Amino acid sequence: MPSGAALTPRPTVHQVAERAGVSIATVSRVLNGKGGSRTTEERVRDAVRALGYRPDAAGRALKLGRTLQVAFAVDDLANPVYTDMMGGVEAGLADSGSRLLVASTGHAVEDLLSLVASLDRGYADGLVISPLVRPPVLLAALEAASVPVVLVGNMPDHVRLDSVRTDSAAGVALALDHLVATGRRHVVFVNGPGSTVPAQMRAAGFAQATRRVGIASDTVTADSFTADGGEQAWARLLSEGRTTQCDAVLAANDLLAIGVMRAARATGRRIPDDLAVTGIDDIPFAPLFSPSLTTVSLGARERGRLAAELLLGRLADPGLPPRTVRIAPELIVRESTQRHEELLTGGS
Repeated sequence: MPSGAALTPRPTVHQVAERAGVSIATVSRVLNGKGGSRTTEERVRDAVRALGYRPDAAGRALKLGRTLQVAFAVDDLANPVYTDMMGGVEAGLADSGSRLLVASTGHAVEDLLSLVASLDRGYADGLVISPLVRPPVLLAALEAASVPVVLVGNMPDHVRLDSVRTDSAAGVALALDHLVATGRRHVVFVNGPGSTVPAQMRAAGFAQATRRVGIASDTVTADSFTADGGEQAWARLLSEGRTTQCDAVLAANDLLAIGVMRAARATGRRIPDDLAVTGIDDIPFAPLFSPSLTTVSLGARERGRLAAELLLGRLADPGLPPRTVRIAPELIVRESTQRHEELLTGGS
């Protein structure tokens, strides 16, 4: 700062109250999540934004008896779907004054259990978690955690946790029906590690959907839900002579699909003319890849936002019964499944 420059006074709660036309006590109740009429809340939040007011985090934490920190844990932050979900969690916490602590855990059960146990140290008020593996021992630990937990993903109905769920099996069915509608008749399903819940659910969805539509199908399992895993899966199919008849690949996530496209093109397959490819997740890279990737959105950002809202609701009222919010899958059609003539005519 240049010598002699004056500091801009920090906006005060008194100024917020004056601008909103309410009492200081009302401002405090709204900012602490303790309600007021919808109109009053909107006036207070408008005043906060207009003035750039930021509550004193340390003082507020002491007053509320909380850390004003929320933990967000996923298996691998290198996967863009989790980055998207993290953005949703941040959006859901935006007006709460809470900070987000992020952990990339991997899916070793011991590491996940260690993370849950560490919540006893009091560094976070709650946890949003989206683990790829969900054995009974982990779900039991999450139920017994010392702070509220929201699970992003499916789990047995008897588990008493707030959750945000989607139907990835139905998403697989949407993708397969689209491939069939575009004339594909031999679809290979490229799945991720079978020990994970998403792989199990998506495999079940593929098996059920292929029986329903009655087309030829094949399955290969990659070692990871990554682009490298997709490339290795295509190399395995090629070495085993299983690529000759297939005219479409349905991958269990977008990174696998991108890896398959990269490897298939390197071996002379034209996409989408010779080989249609779909993914699942609709990661930010999906529309940017060439050709752009047809995929099924599972609403990662929206699931993160809803999970944050569930957590804030649980913190405000610990006595609430367990709540479940569901997000429906949505097919996003792009270039990777449209034949050349369809692209020229705009898909008509």
